[in-house]
Amino acid sequence: MDFNPSGKIYCLKRYKLIIFLILQIVTVRILAFFPEFIEKFYSNGFYKLLSEGSRKLFSAIGFSVGDVLYGLVIVFLIIRIIKKRKQWNFKFFVFGILNVVSVFYFLFNLLWGLNYYRIPLTEKMNLSYEYSYRQLLDYTAKLIEKSNTLHLEITRNDSAKVINPYSNQQIFEKSQNGYDKLVLNYPEFAYKKHCVKNSLISLPLSYMGFGGYLNPFTGEAQVNALLPKYTFPTTTLHEMAHQIGYASESEANFIGYLASISSDDIYFRYSGYIYALRYCLRNIEKMNPGKVEELLSEINYGILLNFEESKQFWEHYQTPIERFFRFFYDNFLKANAQQEGLETYSKFVGLLISYDKQVIQ
Repeated sequence: MDFNPSGKIYCLKRYKLIIFLILQIVTVRILAFFPEFIEKFYSNGFYKLLSEGSRKLFSAIGFSVGDVLYGLVIVFLIIRIIKKRKQWNFKFFVFGILNVVSVFYFLFNLLWGLNYYRIPLTEKMNLSYEYSYRQLLDYTAKLIEKSNTLHLEITRNDSAKVINPYSNQQIFEKSQNGYDKLVLNYPEFAYKKHCVKNSLISLPLSYMGFGGYLNPFTGEAQVNALLPKYTFPTTTLHEMAHQIGYASESEANFIGYLASISSDDIYFRYSGYIYALRYCLRNIEKMNPGKVEELLSEINYGILLNFEESKQFWEHYQTPIERFFRFFYDNFLKANAQQEGLETYSKFVGLLISYDKQVIQ
């Protein structure tokens, strides 16, 4: 049998990105067992410096660089596929996809993704995701009382819905205040170098069912510019939580809520309490559907009009595309240490109830 070392070297070069992908997956899975290391050296070390630097750089550019970057990548891939169409075969397709995934996976984890494996807030703040049905009802009653009070302060009419008077840009500018107030009690949530933008792909985001996203390659927080305005502040603050390194959706929800209710602005506080109230009502509906109707009768009619505004917005953009992306993102979250997938979002109710018990004590 002839031995051809040059052939093996060629083979390694040809498949180097695929081999690199396998090595990356193994490395990330090993790092997942060392959250203290990730917390100290990545989340509060390398990533912190990198993210603040990238936000400072891209904040000077008035449009979403990340959206443009995604567009250019898509165009590049389409052109490459067209050029290679005569060489097209299944092997070419699979190897091409794996090569792209390898590069994406490396940059994603280097620039942001390792935050999925940092020490969870449940450990750092002594919180829990667990709660009883009784605790959920009691906490929801508090949210209803607070929401009704804020609603009346704004509208002076319990039957009028809240209309946020700010432009999207004004909300972006005011969002820093919530973190400035929050950091007085929780230094770990410090936010510097503000960089939040309207997404250039807000319409596609609406059809995909997303209120916003963090671009891990530029560090920009992208918010769906078409969202109902009363929800806009807390969605913005949620994406900012991702920017400071909290990858878990339940944790970003929790931090965004805390920043909302810490704000000096009443529209931000209203947005935060309503945000939490909607999640609590959804969880109650899962446990006891009949109870929700009883609770809705205790909520100001104007608040229910805001709920209806959100419902109509998402129903307007609901298509099979949205269901596909929900399936895709559900599995994406599961692949990144969030085993509950999209249910991770609603898990933040447990953090709220646990935090509320701490505050009372």
